[in-house]
Amino acid sequence: MSEAPESAPVETNVRRLADAVREVKNALADRDDVVVELREAERTRLELLAQELEGVAADAPAEHPGFDLAVSSGAQPRYWVDAVAHVAMGRDRRTYRFVRDTRLGRVVLAESTDMKAVADAVTRYVAERIVERQQALETGSTGFIEARPAAAEPAQAAARPAAARRPGDALSSLAFMVLGVLVGIAVTLAVLRDRVPELTNLFQG
Repeated sequence: MSEAPESAPVETNVRRLADAVREVKNALADRDDVVVELREAERTRLELLAQELEGVAADAPAEHPGFDLAVSSGAQPRYWVDAVAHVAMGRDRRTYRFVRDTRLGRVVLAESTDMKAVADAVTRYVAERIVERQQALETGSTGFIEARPAAAEPAQAAARPAAARRPGDALSSLAFMVLGVLVGIAVTLAVLRDRVPELTNLFQG
């Protein structure tokens, strides 16, 4: 009596969706960890820059409303100097990029891996903005005081032609008034002319 041959184990190549989903989730988690670490590294470097510029932020005049001088929170942290200028990290996560937005596009004011060099550029930028604002205020106030006497002469010169035109304006108004009266009389006569037969029959009856 012969023995039946043992059945060989069958290898199954069944793919399970749950396993694939788990692998994708693990990969995303690893990538998110890397992104978070890079973001935290950027924030740390920008906070070091903020510490380097603490003296500048403290000395900035309180009456100047344009300066922020602080690190912002968000997906891409930035050290905002004012509404149009900020410092961000480059693609290598080590280079500081100090840029300013203008009407013609973004301008790079400084770019370096040396934090102190970028801090010096930010300090000079803040000083330039303060001087520009002071000059604008001084120029605006002085120009206004000097312009007031000069502005009175054109006003007086404009008043003289206006006074000279007054008789002509009165005649023009009178002419329009007479014309309006004549037009009214003509309309009235036309209406009465159409009604003459009716009035005649009424009186004869």
